Amino acid sequence: MTPFAIAGVQMYVNALQPNVDGMMHRLDVLMARFPWTQMVLFSELAPFGPLEKFKLPPENDIINRFCEAARHHKIWLIPGSMFLTSPEDGRVYNTSLVIDPDGNIIRRYAKMFPFLPYEEGVAAGTDFCVFDVPDVGRFGLSICYDMWFPETTRQLTSQGVEVLLHPVLTGTTDRDAELAIARATAAQFQCYVIDVNGLGAGGVGRSCIVDPTSLVLHQSAGQEDMFPIEVDLSMVRRQRETGLKGLGQVLKSFRDRSVDFSVYDRNSGTDAYLKTLGTLDVPQQGSRAGLQVDVPLNAEEELLDRKQARGFGASLFKGKTQSG
Repeated sequence: MTPFAIAGVQMYVNALQPNVDGMMHRLDVLMARFPWTQMVLFSELAPFGPLEKFKLPPENDIINRFCEAARHHKIWLIPGSMFLTSPEDGRVYNTSLVIDPDGNIIRRYAKMFPFLPYEEGVAAGTDFCVFDVPDVGRFGLSICYDMWFPETTRQLTSQGVEVLLHPVLTGTTDRDAELAIARATAAQFQCYVIDVNGLGAGGVGRSCIVDPTSLVLHQSAGQEDMFPIEVDLSMVRRQRETGLKGLGQVLKSFRDRSVDFSVYDRNSGTDAYLKTLGTLDVPQQGSRAGLQVDVPLNAEEELLDRKQARGFGASLFKGKTQSG
């Protein structure tokens, strides 16, 4: 076995004031109750909520507090994510930190797929996040909407990621779909998925942990929850060698594929259909975008249509008269 204890913290997130003190309090409670926990994951944007106006510089006192908390508890800590500005161009990125048990930031990950068009103004990151926990295994990080694009997880697991850490902020009606994607991701890529949502301004909860067979090991409801689970990374390795329940060896099949996917070549023309879709905008009231619209008749077609309609009506009237 290769056991490792990961805890998710599903907590209420306030949009108008910082939540950092609340995170620290819950972290202290978690470690007092479950001192065997080795890694803790909070939900997306947990420290300050979803409003971009609370953006911070890339180095700040809040990050220092998180580093000190990780060092104090001797844990790996992923404190959700924050809006951080780039020192190069001033753009805002939804950024998550990976902090090791010595309090060092070993990775910074900027969300690749902001939830457009609703997160307009948030820039997209381009670097993947992979890191090793010594003597345990390889971990990867993606944020919320990233998982809707399987290419992100494909890239991570092709680099050997065995556990996908996935902080989310989903307060919308598509949470059911997101949970289905979490299970499908675990099965498709033969990995653990640790999916942590928030509450209030931070989401509708229903966090989950899924194992590589798509079995849900834990499912939160709609209240605050802290859930430490000991995962076994040797299960990932065994399944990748022998298949899901001794069946599909998905990663090997992808490795040994006979086809290259031309859709990933932007110049191939395979994605021509995608270019016919409309702009990435927020739908408006009464929008009929995507619905079939009748093409207006030109003048000659309209006149012919009317003549045919009159002729059809007259024949009906004549037939009725002859039949009495």
